[in-house]
Amino acid sequence: DLSRYLELIHCFSLRQSVHPAREMAMNQPLLGGATTTGMFGPVGLVIQAAITAAFWNAKLDLSGANDTDKSSVYNYYVGVALMMFVGFGYLMTFLKAYGIGAVGLTMFITCIGVEFAVLIESYMGKGVLQIDFLSLLNGNFAVAAVLISFGGLIGKISPMQITVLTLVELLCYCANKVFFLKQYASSPLIADCGGTIIIHVFGAYFGLCACKVLGPPKDDKLNASSYTSDIFSLVGTVFLWLFWPSFVAGALPSGPGQTTALINTVLALLASSVVTFAITPMIENGKLTTVPIQNATLAGGVSIGATANLVGPFGALVIGGCAGLLSTVGFTKSPFFGDCDTCGISNLHGMPGIFGGLVSVAVPFMYHGTGLVAANQAVGLAGTLVVACVTGACTGFVLKAVGSPEEAFTDDTFWAECDDKGIAKQ
Repeated sequence: DLSRYLELIHCFSLRQSVHPAREMAMNQPLLGGATTTGMFGPVGLVIQAAITAAFWNAKLDLSGANDTDKSSVYNYYVGVALMMFVGFGYLMTFLKAYGIGAVGLTMFITCIGVEFAVLIESYMGKGVLQIDFLSLLNGNFAVAAVLISFGGLIGKISPMQITVLTLVELLCYCANKVFFLKQYASSPLIADCGGTIIIHVFGAYFGLCACKVLGPPKDDKLNASSYTSDIFSLVGTVFLWLFWPSFVAGALPSGPGQTTALINTVLALLASSVVTFAITPMIENGKLTTVPIQNATLAGGVSIGATANLVGPFGALVIGGCAGLLSTVGFTKSPFFGDCDTCGISNLHGMPGIFGGLVSVAVPFMYHGTGLVAANQAVGLAGTLVVACVTGACTGFVLKAVGSPEEAFTDDTFWAECDDKGIAKQ
């Protein structure tokens, strides 16, 4: 009869339904983190304990201790560290509801990243864990690649995903630097004192391919800036600008080559800044816009890195001006990766990095006695691009499995007591 029929339908529907708690558990990311930090805390402690244990047999390399003042390695280290903590951190505060995350998580990436990079790069490159100021400097260089990638992913990944990104990318970065580019060999495959290829190209395209695989967030309404957040971001730009010469020349031995690199980096930055300020209103209907000024002004520092110690002042100005033009067009037109690249790392690090790598291929034909081998520079650039894209895409799948936040581009998801969250969401 009808009552029996309705009872059967009700029983069937109960069998098909899933208990709300079970359904919520099924939808949770692998390691939690959709609305809280999930396993981030315990995993972070385990990683720190493991790194601490790995330093059990570490030795301090004091062979050059008497030369520290002369070579000023520590001063260069401080400059590069300021770029990581303050420069990158505040540059990424342009997101109106993600300022605390930008600065705070940049600090976490730098701290855990330098530890891990010093550990694995020392073993990969030297076979022993001996630490000097140059080791710390190289650790910061490695972290720069991760922070570049983080620029593309910022606001869309959880602290747990950030931890995974940092460790996996550093393994890939160090392997590419040591085994493919042979930077610890007596005859390295490429010359790249400022990391144009080693750091910027690798970090940019690793991050961009991870972005593509991870996909867009569910809601991007908070992916925007405000007047206040843009001011803080410009503070980061200024810090990066001021200390970029230390980043390019810090690892070079003291002498004419290092001095040349310092001067040429400043000249390249000057040129890219002036070109950016000049070109932006020509493209933007007679108005200056903040995004190119925050970013494209730094493009000269990216492009000059591979040849900073080899070209003359005129070459540095040409390279910097062209880099500024290329980056400004990228930020105003967004020709590549505009749908997934939060900070525009394609426009600041990717395209200027490739341009700088191509310049290093051409330099042997324009300057005599540089020691560059054009074919090797080309192979190093192409190979690094391939390695970055493949490993970045694979990392993207790992990040997707770990699980992304429910709400993107807001500190509210993972930080307590965010006083400005209400204003930012208006």
